[in-house]
Amino acid sequence: MNANCEVIPAQRTAPSIVDVPLEERRFPAYRLASRMTRSSSTVVRVGDALIGGHRFAVIAGPCSVESEEQIIATAQVVKQAGASFLRGGAFKPRTSPYSWQGLQEHGLKLLAAARAATGLPVVTEVMDSEDISMVAAYADVLQVGTRNSQNFSLLRKLGSVNKPILLKRGLMTTLDEFLLAAEYILAAGNEQVILCERGIRTFETATRNTLDLSAIPILQERTHLPIIVDPSHAVGNSRYVAPMVRAALAVGADGIMVEVHVDPEKALCDGAQSLGPALFGELMDDLRSMAPVFDREVRSPSSR
Repeated sequence: MNANCEVIPAQRTAPSIVDVPLEERRFPAYRLASRMTRSSSTVVRVGDALIGGHRFAVIAGPCSVESEEQIIATAQVVKQAGASFLRGGAFKPRTSPYSWQGLQEHGLKLLAAARAATGLPVVTEVMDSEDISMVAAYADVLQVGTRNSQNFSLLRKLGSVNKPILLKRGLMTTLDEFLLAAEYILAAGNEQVILCERGIRTFETATRNTLDLSAIPILQERTHLPIIVDPSHAVGNSRYVAPMVRAALAVGADGIMVEVHVDPEKALCDGAQSLGPALFGELMDDLRSMAPVFDREVRSPSSR
């Protein structure tokens, strides 16, 4: 059974454009996403899980759903360590048509089984507007991947879905373009939008992409929508994920989305950037120690 979803106002304050005198403002094209329209920060609730406010949300799980054993074992690992959401790809957009494309609807069924086993809300990607109803029947949060960040037809149709939408920034998308993409969903009637910075394409090759952490305070100034960071896809190497997670907390993100696999060396997709159970547990301990310094809290380990 899917968790109930709602948008609630945040108690936590953030830098606001409304502090600028009215006569000095230029109303942006992203009117509904702007802090000129809503000065208080939005918090998205999915059951007992929150994204925004004082809670630092942790979304964790494998790049792709590979088997029932793999997804349920990973879900139990991330739940035990304190994650709030389970992520996992059933449909996998890949650069090569010959790469692993995911289990599709069978993968959605396995995600639902993992939710039933752990109670974690499910976050998974929808790639095609024709699949929205099917994905929404199984998932609690529908993700729009970076390749679809300006697929305006898909964004409009997601505006009619009564589920939160996690919108990833495109590889070459400016912050204004990112907010305008969110505006398509908001304008179509869905207020449950979560933004995700996942790295942009630059000339640097040391990492998979370049994680633009400067985007977080800028977006917080411009929009009331919650903002999370995906360091796994940004750096592409598990050695660098934990430092970027700590930096995301420090710079003011509302949460993170990281890839975790019970056996990264055997992962069918993105094993190099996936954390194993021990590393993820250590990372969660670090976040719980750091969070109070930044007026945040991280979910405690589960006794279940």
